[in-house]
Amino acid sequence: MSKISIRIEGLGKRYRLGAPKTAYKTIRETIMETLRSPFQIGRKGLSDESNNTFWALKDVSFEVKQGEVVGIIGRNGAGKSTLLKIISRITVPTEGRVRIFGRIGSLLEVGTGFHPELTGRENIFLNGAILGMKREEIKNKFDKIVAFAEVEKFIDTPVKYFSSGMYVRLAFAVAAHLEPEILLVDEVLAVGDTRFQKKCLNKMQDIGQGGRTVLFVSHNMGAIQTLCHRVILLEEGKVVEDGGAAAVVQGYLSWGSSMTGQKVWLKNERPGNHSLRLISVCLKKAGGIPAKEINISEEANIEIEYEIVKQGARALFSLILFDASGYCIFGSLSNTRENAYHDKPLQRGQYVSTCTLYGNLLNNGRYHVSIIGATDYWTEDFRADHVIFFEALDDGRLKGDYPGNFGGVVRPKLRWTTVALDDLAHFHERAERESSQ
Repeated sequence: MSKISIRIEGLGKRYRLGAPKTAYKTIRETIMETLRSPFQIGRKGLSDESNNTFWALKDVSFEVKQGEVVGIIGRNGAGKSTLLKIISRITVPTEGRVRIFGRIGSLLEVGTGFHPELTGRENIFLNGAILGMKREEIKNKFDKIVAFAEVEKFIDTPVKYFSSGMYVRLAFAVAAHLEPEILLVDEVLAVGDTRFQKKCLNKMQDIGQGGRTVLFVSHNMGAIQTLCHRVILLEEGKVVEDGGAAAVVQGYLSWGSSMTGQKVWLKNERPGNHSLRLISVCLKKAGGIPAKEINISEEANIEIEYEIVKQGARALFSLILFDASGYCIFGSLSNTRENAYHDKPLQRGQYVSTCTLYGNLLNNGRYHVSIIGATDYWTEDFRADHVIFFEALDDGRLKGDYPGNFGGVVRPKLRWTTVALDDLAHFHERAERESSQ
């Protein structure tokens, strides 16, 4: 029987909403209020408890065996990051308990565990000491950590001067190379570039194959299915599914298939940053008709409506298209030179950026879209995942009388020509004669 690395029993985490009350009363005022209305305080306390608190996690229970690589998925606000913070002892649960059997290394947020005034070198030794490693052990791993992070030239620079990408590279290298028995990784890897993300995923695969335990939180369903054999789905702080990666991911993505191809956020829930806020994302057919189904041979548009709240901000978007299995089909950037607002500071107000999906591009099937937004050259980015779902339908124009199904996720209309070999030979002979003259 495999050993248990993590055991979670009846875990719950409750947060109080709003600012805490800061008005203090004297003992005399409290006694007088109690004498006037002896039952009011108790009733008021119950009302406050029910109306001003919310459960980020509720009655969560599961076990993770040694050597398992487990994915944690769910929509924003489902409780994924809260769960990892409790497991890594950053915050304490309101109820239930977590039992850990092994040394934990965690990468939850950019810069977690780093002291900004210390250099990269000093932070490596600090993190190793926190993990309980001896100085000699850390020295033996030091060169590998620096090489993996690709920060050799900056290793003696205070990390407060590091870019977010350098921060992530060094933080992941430390967490992965100092040999914790359990590694916790949150969506923070999304900050790194594609090449480094692939490098990190390969490293986590090696860690799992080496018998260590990995808990991986991500919105990238392709990475989840590649790395994890088991996936836990959280919804509103509860475990709603726990099983094989392919089955759980398919079930999770199918939840959105009943949605229309339009997402509109309430004003107080709009994703963004202090410069830009998303208002809506909508798929539209020809003629500007909102749709959840498109014809693969016809053009369609994805419109991103947003508000510029900081004067002079530059709006940048990356639209990422995924298939039904969660694999990335392609990404497209808004900052092309054909865009009239390319690299221009914008006035406060509302705007719409449109991405055109050309006809005869996609294969028939289901797709969903995520949006990465940023201002000022990607220095302040944010992400909105699974914002719209739609289906591309085959009208048969491109298939003709072909009875089978095309494989793949794209089906571009490519140019084909046919000539007789005799005609082709005569063409080459004529071309040779003309070139020799």
